[in-house]
Amino acid sequence: MRSADPAHARILPAALRTLLGAIALAGAAVTPIAAAAADLAAGKAAAGACAVCHGANGISAMTGVPSLAGQTDAFLEWQLVYFRSGARRSDTMDPVAAKLSDADIRNLGAWFASLSPPAPPAGALDGARMAAGVKVIEKYRCGSCHQRNFAGLDQAARIASQREDYLEKSLGDFKSGTRRGGGAAGAMPDVAFPMTHEEIGAVAYYLSRHP
Repeated sequence: MRSADPAHARILPAALRTLLGAIALAGAAVTPIAAAAADLAAGKAAAGACAVCHGANGISAMTGVPSLAGQTDAFLEWQLVYFRSGARRSDTMDPVAAKLSDADIRNLGAWFASLSPPAPPAGALDGARMAAGVKVIEKYRCGSCHQRNFAGLDQAARIASQREDYLEKSLGDFKSGTRRGGGAAGAMPDVAFPMTHEEIGAVAYYLSRHP
């Protein structure tokens, strides 16, 4: 469903300009990984160190840390490239990514993408909060990039069944400018900036419970 909200109508052109600019900058700042067959066994072995924060089988149990299981291969690879190049910054991830070779990144992306995504949290759903989340998603057209089932595609992340606290943090970071995005995420600061804290909470609640 398309929103008739005039504020949203102003967001999309700005977001599109930001996305195109980010793609151009990303091409200049980082080197994409050459297409090569991934070694899943090597990816599994390398992922052992990731489990400390991202959880066994890529399912996070740590506050503010995303699950990686079932994430799109291209999104994972590019985020590691951005961390390695300094285009995306994290005190935790920067030193980890700095040591990764192109082959390591290719293998890790393929391994985590091959895993089953996390299940939504157990418990009864709050119908009012779910309905509020749907309204926010329709308003900002989240499915345009993340797909109607929110499973992601290529560089657009899977956001279905992601941790609620991480979704809130990510949107908050995009809104504040702490996280600028990269590639397909280049549009996110413009999308998140006008979102209210209530809208961020509503969309995070809904997506974390979307299978």
